[in-house]
Amino acid sequence: MRVMVLMLDDAFDLGVMAVLDAFRTANELIALTGSEIRPFDVQLAGVRRHITTSQGFRIGVAAIERQRPDCVVVPAIGFKVPDVLEAALARADVRDTAVALGRLARRGALMTAACIGTFVLAESGVLNRQRATTTWWLAPLFRKRYPSVQLDDANMIVKSGKVVTAGAALGHMDLALWMIRSVSPKLASLTASYLIADSRPAQSAYALTDHFMHADPIVQRFEQWARDHLADRFSLDSAARAVASSKRTLARRMHSVLGKTPVQYLQDLRVERAVHLMTTRQASVDDVAAQVGYADGATLRTLLRRRLHVGVRDIRRRSAQP
Repeated sequence: MRVMVLMLDDAFDLGVMAVLDAFRTANELIALTGSEIRPFDVQLAGVRRHITTSQGFRIGVAAIERQRPDCVVVPAIGFKVPDVLEAALARADVRDTAVALGRLARRGALMTAACIGTFVLAESGVLNRQRATTTWWLAPLFRKRYPSVQLDDANMIVKSGKVVTAGAALGHMDLALWMIRSVSPKLASLTASYLIADSRPAQSAYALTDHFMHADPIVQRFEQWARDHLADRFSLDSAARAVASSKRTLARRMHSVLGKTPVQYLQDLRVERAVHLMTTRQASVDDVAAQVGYADGATLRTLLRRRLHVGVRDIRRRSAQP
């Protein structure tokens, strides 16, 4: 597989190195095990001859026009604040890169991006009418900026057609392992073992739910009301009255900021609270379920597995690890 890692100024060093080290380790394991799998051909390319990473390292890269990749990887750029990121996306090199990405997609390359790199890929239009994920704390900005993209920010990896996107920061490693797995599941598993890379199927477990709240006062009030009523039966009428809003306005604001209905967000808060209780107390699953508004432990177990892709035993085992 010919892999082109697309480089821009202010590239996120950790993300780029995660991708490069994953493929290098895979290639070393191919040689070590005598596998017949063809090594990955990884090239750094860009619209400028040199780039400077966010840590200040200057790197020479190949011209995009000379590459015929099977797969394109867009790593993150190092801007974590919405205003600063939007200014960066307006740069000439990002605009030129967006054009090049569209051209590569039309040639049939698999298009991938991780973390804030998903914004760069979205600028090209490649993500329009596709499902995608992005870094969790910038999801509200992503929804606002790219309304034609079907954002699924709870998951770490989302594949849609010939596009694959990954979530925040170490999602770069998940993305690289996904690509290795597409060639050989056994090689991907061995690579992950050598790198001690755990699977992170969802990033919702890492999201700080109150991080988004400053974006809208109605959402902020709903979040506080919901936390105070986790054990109660949910009533949209009561919620709307509590936040001094109509039901329609509340639903619209929740979707605009979080891309979720009030009920879906309440479930997120219940999951968050349940995980906290399970990892800090010796309560039974049924007791935890009652404290977060569910009739029995079976319902809670199902919700946890659907949302976090792990079971109660895994949650408690991880919390017990030093």
